[in-house]
Amino acid sequence: MSSQDNTTIWMRPEELERSGRGRRPGYSRAQITQAAVEVADEEGMDAVTMRRIAAELGTGAMSLYRYVASRDDLIDLMIDAVVGEIALPARPSGDWRQDLSLVAEQTRAAGLRHPWQIALANRRPTLGPNSLRVQEFAMSALDGFGLDVDEIASLVGMLSDYAHSAVHREIGWLEQARRTGMDMTQWMSGYVGPYVAQIVVSGQYPMFTRSIEQARVPHLPPEKRFRYGLAHVLNGIAAGLPTESGRAVGVPDESSGRPCGAG
Repeated sequence: MSSQDNTTIWMRPEELERSGRGRRPGYSRAQITQAAVEVADEEGMDAVTMRRIAAELGTGAMSLYRYVASRDDLIDLMIDAVVGEIALPARPSGDWRQDLSLVAEQTRAAGLRHPWQIALANRRPTLGPNSLRVQEFAMSALDGFGLDVDEIASLVGMLSDYAHSAVHREIGWLEQARRTGMDMTQWMSGYVGPYVAQIVVSGQYPMFTRSIEQARVPHLPPEKRFRYGLAHVLNGIAAGLPTESGRAVGVPDESSGRPCGAG
């Protein structure tokens, strides 16, 4: 086992192959990562192997190991490359709610473009430069309110967990629709509808019945469902801030455009 096997890729300087007359040009981590991301986008992570990526680049698998030592390293690079698509200002605006909303919305957008990334994002921290940039921005948005760093990290983690789980669920519905030909509305009204009707008639589950008869959020477009949940998460964060700066706001009633109550 080499000394690099127990060292994160972010501590290993990239060694570019020097090209000269009669020699094929070398590759870069960025080129290898981009090829891997494109394969994952088209075919999923199971298709991402060093052999496949090498074939995409027109070289042999063994030649890639001088740039990326293992598939785990490649996954770290891929995750961080997708996080790099999260566009944020250089520093927070001073409006923490606006700043954290931006992080969440951008996380959703990147995740929908690269569905495989959401499934891998929480396997362990990658600590790549893009991941650190986003984390630094989000934590800085909550700095200055008298919270200790554990409180800040916990609140940012709550936001991240919501964004990833909501997008993971949205991707699941998209995949289900692709596989079966039924979107959420068709599944609810057709496939599972008769069974739900039986549950309602039984009277055994009054809260479930109430949700079936009264709930509006499940019928909203995906982006509005995401924002509805996000508003509740932000109000949860507000509860951990001083009263003036952390005042909760009304959660938008997406069907009418009006707040439906403040926490």
